[in-house]
Amino acid sequence: MGPMSLTLTLSLMIATAALGGYAGWRGAQPVNLVRPRLVPWRFIMLLCAAFGFLLLVHLAALFGIQRPS
Repeated sequence: MGPMSLTLTLSLMIATAALGGYAGWRGAQPVNLVRPRLVPWRFIMLLCAAFGFLLLVHLAALFGIQRPS
């Protein structure tokens, strides 16, 4: 399997941002004691932020930006 392409990286970044935004919106809803949350929306938002950061680092690597050593 070859390296991840630019198109796939950008597509995953858009999907991650959309899911993170939706999870942030759902996590900010007021608590309803009658119907408790079954999905940990804030944790999903945190995972999306971490995955988005990894995708951002990968995107920089695709453009040839390297870390100073």
